[in-house]
Amino acid sequence: MINKLSALLKSTSLTLSDQQKQQLVDYVSLLDKWNKAYNLTSVRDPQQMLVRHILDSIVVSPYLQGKRFIDVGTGPGLPGIPLAIVMPDAQFTLLDSLGKRVRFLRQVQHELKLENVTPVQSRVEEFPNDPPFDGVISRAFASLTDMLQWCHHLPAAEGRFYALKGLLPEDELSALPTGFVVEKTVKLSVPTLEGERHLVVLRKESAE
Repeated sequence: MINKLSALLKSTSLTLSDQQKQQLVDYVSLLDKWNKAYNLTSVRDPQQMLVRHILDSIVVSPYLQGKRFIDVGTGPGLPGIPLAIVMPDAQFTLLDSLGKRVRFLRQVQHELKLENVTPVQSRVEEFPNDPPFDGVISRAFASLTDMLQWCHHLPAAEGRFYALKGLLPEDELSALPTGFVVEKTVKLSVPTLEGERHLVVLRKESAE
């Protein structure tokens, strides 16, 4: 698995330590083990998890600005856990409303000794923003409008919303709620993954 991960990373701009690679592979092993009982992901093959979960998550790391992030609707920790591994200087709050997922995240945190993740069971609209976050991240969580309406209170004034998407959602982009603007869209390249991947970066409109 480490060799496969190293080969995949060669097609990206990312450079990871041996320890980071080991943590990512250990996370896949835990996901695979717990998946049998907890049904955390529809991806059953650990080799496929490397591409569709790990690489798909960490390719956004160069575009994240700041030190405090919240991954809303994190599920089994995607993209929060892989990002926390490759960005050890940043703090990640992993938010999910389902207890079994949060129990899994606590186990991952314990076994991988991740000091920079905080799993929380809560509905996103009820979660306090004290202190506010530099970035609000979601992957396959909701439409852009839903994300902004549910999470509008979470980022700091200069904070960003980072939505991980497949195809660029033109209809969602043209129907954003007032007060929000698209800062940029990035076409992501995920080695060996079929289909398109995009990152949509949004922010609150400045009150100038």
